[in-house]
Amino acid sequence: MLQRLTIKNYAIIEHLDVDFSGNLNVITGETGAGKSILLGALSLILGERADPGVLFDKTGKCIIEGLFKVKKSQVAAFFQEHELDLEDQLIIRREISAAGKSRAFVNDTPVNISQLSELSTYLVDLHQQFDTLDLGNSDFQREVIDALVNKPAALQQYQGVYQQYVQVQKQYKQLSDSRDSANKELDYNRFLLDELSEAGFAPHEVEDLDNELQLLSHAEEIKNSLNRAYFQLKEDEQPILQQLKQLQSSLQGLSSFHKDMPGVAARLLSAYVELQDIAEEIENINDQVQYDAQRIELVNERLTLGYRLFKKHGVQQTDELLQIKDALTVKVESVLNLDEQLATLEKEQAQLQEGLLQMAAVLTAARQAEATPFEKKVNTLLAQVGMPNARLRADIIPGELNPFGQDTIEFLFDANKSNQFAPVGKVASGGELSRLMLCIKSLVAQSVALPTLIFDEIDTGISGEAARQVGVILKDLAKAHQIICITHQPQIAGKADAHYFVYKDAKADKVTTSVRLLSQEERVNKIAQMLSGEKPTAAALENAREMLAVGI
Repeated sequence: MLQRLTIKNYAIIEHLDVDFSGNLNVITGETGAGKSILLGALSLILGERADPGVLFDKTGKCIIEGLFKVKKSQVAAFFQEHELDLEDQLIIRREISAAGKSRAFVNDTPVNISQLSELSTYLVDLHQQFDTLDLGNSDFQREVIDALVNKPAALQQYQGVYQQYVQVQKQYKQLSDSRDSANKELDYNRFLLDELSEAGFAPHEVEDLDNELQLLSHAEEIKNSLNRAYFQLKEDEQPILQQLKQLQSSLQGLSSFHKDMPGVAARLLSAYVELQDIAEEIENINDQVQYDAQRIELVNERLTLGYRLFKKHGVQQTDELLQIKDALTVKVESVLNLDEQLATLEKEQAQLQEGLLQMAAVLTAARQAEATPFEKKVNTLLAQVGMPNARLRADIIPGELNPFGQDTIEFLFDANKSNQFAPVGKVASGGELSRLMLCIKSLVAQSVALPTLIFDEIDTGISGEAARQVGVILKDLAKAHQIICITHQPQIAGKADAHYFVYKDAKADKVTTSVRLLSQEERVNKIAQMLSGEKPTAAALENAREMLAVGI
């Protein structure tokens, strides 16, 4: 509930404090006096965009502050989500500097405009003249029916599953596109992979083959050198090993004549043993080296294949070629696995869709069950506000799954019992739309925990008994909600619990807007003026008193 609205330096308001009652508050005044300016200022603390051009004094800043009394349970989730301090009284402040900078605060904690807009949805429903256009909007029509059905848990459960469904659809589309794109390269990648697999190179094979070819190509030269070395070491007329052995024995015999002789002899013995091992190794190598023309041909073929693949793939080593093979294997297998993944996603999508259809059917049934009572209640209220021949029909048309079920809801209107129903936004006049919106909101307000409802000239296009009945509806709404209503109708003003008068005041060559709460006698006079003009007649004054007496 809005308890107080403070406005400083806004439009033609210099400074204004308005304390509202918790029931039906009516605001009246001459056209252009500034009634809608109050709502413009209020809209700023509800998250509307700020315009620095609205400053009354361009050298100061504009401050709009609203004091709300709230039930903590209504806004607890919002305050917890945004880490704000929650108290019994809620102060929302909006500041606009001359430079155009805007700041917003909730209980003196800075918040952004999107947060302010979100918070306002828990506090105030602001109905303005142009809002009647919402009646032709399918989303608004669905929201009305869903508010009356009043099963938010079922809708939230559906929407949770629907989000999963949309996500799976998105994944399926992306994967399907990836598969289509990958399939274009699959044949080529598979050809490259088959070529590398058929080549069957082992790690370092090309490099090893190159070394082997060098050996095979020089086999005769190598064997000649090995044979010569082996012959000189062991088989010559005076083999090196034999001469070394003799030298070692001769020096060993001199060991007793010089202290260094045993060491020299031992070193010669070690050299003899080493050269003997070398001779045997040379013999082994010589046995292994064989000229093999067939093997040379085979190695050349493998090397030719290897170097061709090196050039084709832009690499220089066998291991790099094998890495390319592994990468191609992954690509080919991933494409082949896409079909399996798509099949899994398709199955999951079908399961989610089946669940959604079941939940959507529950929502549809609830909406259909509410549609007829809703039509009857609205049509009864339409007769009450001076439209006895008007009829509203709520058509619920099943369709494709969407974020709110599978229904398209359309309000159809017949103003003259002609049974020629047409979309309400196309056939209802401005006055009819205003009264229809009031009837609908009065029903919705019973299901929605919204403490404050604000109506800006909801009485457009009506007068007399119809206006009185609008006042009756507003008065009834005010039993459970705070109502703030700007009106030109005395029949509505007479129903108010608090009547505020907006007027212009000229001070020091400045025109400002002021508001005052009218006393009982002042109300009589203002309502009489609304009935008969600036100088009310005695009959008008008496009529005004009767209106106030009935209103109370």
